[in-house]
Amino acid sequence: MPTKRKSSTKKRSASKKTAAKKKSAQKSLKGRIWRFIKKIILLSIILGTIVLGFYSLYLNNLIQDKFEGRRWSIPAKVYARALEVYPGLKITVKQFEKELRLAGYRKDKKSSTQGSFSQNGKRIELVSRQFKFPDGDEASHKLRIQFNNSSITSIYDLEKRRNLSLVRLDPILIGSIHPRLHEDRLLLAQEEIPKKLKNTLLSVEDRNFYHHYGIDPKGIARAIWTNLKAGSTVQGGSTLTQQLIKNYFLTKERTLVRKINEAIMSLLLEYHYSKDEILTAYINEVYLGQDGRRAIHGFALASEYYFKRPITQLSQPQIALLVGLVKGPSYYNPRNNKQRATKRRNTVLKVMLDQGVIQKGDYEKAVKTDLGISRRWSRNNSPFPAFLDSVKNQLQENYNQDDLTDKGLRIFTTLNPQVQWAAENALASQIKSLGKKRSKDLQGAIVVSHRDSAEILAIVGGKNSQEGDFNRAVNARRPIGSLIKPAIYLTAFEQGYTLSSLLNDKSFSAKSVKGKLWKPKNFDKKEHGLVPLHVALAKSYNLSTARLGMEIGVDKVLNTVRSLGVETDALPYPAVLLGSLTLSPMQVSQMYQTMADQGFYSPLHTILSVQDENNQTLQQYPVRVERRINESLVYLINANLQEVISMGTGKGLSHYIPSHYNIAGKTGTTNELRDSWFAGFGNNLVGVVWLGRDDNKPAGLTGSSGALKVWGKMMKQLDVGTLEQNQPENIKWFWIDSMNQLKLTGRCINAEFLPFIKGTEPENTESCSSGQYRDKNKTNWLKRLFN
Repeated sequence: MPTKRKSSTKKRSASKKTAAKKKSAQKSLKGRIWRFIKKIILLSIILGTIVLGFYSLYLNNLIQDKFEGRRWSIPAKVYARALEVYPGLKITVKQFEKELRLAGYRKDKKSSTQGSFSQNGKRIELVSRQFKFPDGDEASHKLRIQFNNSSITSIYDLEKRRNLSLVRLDPILIGSIHPRLHEDRLLLAQEEIPKKLKNTLLSVEDRNFYHHYGIDPKGIARAIWTNLKAGSTVQGGSTLTQQLIKNYFLTKERTLVRKINEAIMSLLLEYHYSKDEILTAYINEVYLGQDGRRAIHGFALASEYYFKRPITQLSQPQIALLVGLVKGPSYYNPRNNKQRATKRRNTVLKVMLDQGVIQKGDYEKAVKTDLGISRRWSRNNSPFPAFLDSVKNQLQENYNQDDLTDKGLRIFTTLNPQVQWAAENALASQIKSLGKKRSKDLQGAIVVSHRDSAEILAIVGGKNSQEGDFNRAVNARRPIGSLIKPAIYLTAFEQGYTLSSLLNDKSFSAKSVKGKLWKPKNFDKKEHGLVPLHVALAKSYNLSTARLGMEIGVDKVLNTVRSLGVETDALPYPAVLLGSLTLSPMQVSQMYQTMADQGFYSPLHTILSVQDENNQTLQQYPVRVERRINESLVYLINANLQEVISMGTGKGLSHYIPSHYNIAGKTGTTNELRDSWFAGFGNNLVGVVWLGRDDNKPAGLTGSSGALKVWGKMMKQLDVGTLEQNQPENIKWFWIDSMNQLKLTGRCINAEFLPFIKGTEPENTESCSSGQYRDKNKTNWLKRLFN
């Protein structure tokens, strides 16, 4: 019995030891597992910290690279010419007001702030805007301008109390060259931000802005409580720093990763930059509306877009409205949702009242005021797309695309809105006068330049001037018809022909392309026999002109065309002599510009100067002048082109422009009346008009019945000027009998008064009292008396 107990005790002892060993082993295993887990956790923390550190370093570099470099892509802004106002300027009250409105001026009952004007009959009072021109700053002026029926009679400075002889107004912004995102903004420097804007923005969006480090837990809790009490969202939980990070660096997707990035980057931004720098960046970055494809960013541009006022001139209710738009520019758009926008503005004002930012009296007055939104004023599309297209073409010769869309360039151009409107109106009026059936598919293009400077003042690319898809003035190449004839006659003068030389206006044929016979015809289908050279051009005879061109050489004629400023690789086929040469209205304008400027070639241009965003001049475009054609030869051709208007195919111009203006010009018509052309110039302006169809079907118009009428209607509205040519010393005028090649002693019957280069006039002289002129001369004077 004792032996059995001893054995049982040993077994229990062994079992306990075994259990203890198992328990110890399990405990040891758990310890090892826990230590392993702690190591894993520690390692994960270390690795996570390293990854977070590197990621934070990446975000840090991202912030610094973008925030310290060029923060925004600022589109290039393109301006029209500055309007220089002086007594005697030919402009009506209506025209002047139209230009002010296009420049963004507001019409008020009384002009009081910059960019405002008022009108009373033939008197306009305005406060001009201060503006930085390439040649210096122009101060703001408070002016009273008096008009008569057609021009300005006086300019009075209301502040300095004196009459002014000249004042320059800020130019019209005619367009912008936007980056791909179509963002637009006007930048405010820190010192330019109005105190009212700061106070309003911080009251609503981030009242603890100057006390947190980018993230504000208290602000989040307070916003939740305020919104619950109000029953709607009146305050946001994100700080301004977080909003700036979200708008400037991150996408709009709502994910946990983006929120983590937002928090880290907000802390980093606050670490590197001052509060005022961050606030200034926010004020310039925030999205506040949409103007077509153009996105309105920043309070400065929003102020101009909604109120036509600089931000410094806004009232407290107006600033409250802009701040209210931060929550939802589309939802609270004051132009589309006036009631909703008013409610949101008043909510902003109530928050300011509750925080003691404004007084109760100011609040009650503010909530009763109208929103004061200006009429819709879009700069999304240029009012002059064809001109802007030409500006871009010229800029691309010197600047790459990034320069034009990112660097805030200011481009000053030659566009004259008054000339542009006159051109657009004339084209529309003439096409409309043809009736719906004839005008349906008819198109047109116009180029107007200044005679002396070669500055392009207006470009019309089509009858629908606001549609800039196809700029016919630059890109449409059409046969120019008889507009080439002056180049033929200039070439003839170089080879010794004179205005009185006799040409044979008789049918002929010549070999042309691939051996085909070329048989030119006159427009009237008649032959005119021997005709003086100046008559052949004035009447636009084809047969005599073609014969002359064949004699002097088609290749030489093309060389003259090139000398006049047209780059062409046309082959010297006979058909070139009657206008098969295809050119754009812009190229034709260059030809006639050189003739108008008496043989001096100056490249037509649309740009005066380019400035960077700091108003430093990068490039100027001075007038380049090069003598291309002998001045005496040009004098002869221009005198002949004046005859085109006085007695030739252009005599219909007298219905629009008095004959004493001595306009020089040329009509052009192509086969089957497909193209109607007119090119002409006075003392101040050069203009080219084309009418035709895009499908190249007959337009049913000659140069005289189509383009000439557009030119006349246009120039009737403008100061084209009485043409005066500087007569070279070797030019002398004579009375001539061209048919008999005689120089006459006076104004006999059949006499023509023509200019000659000395020594080229007819050698033989005949007296008006001689037999063949005496009796005819008496009859002629009697006819003149009755005429």
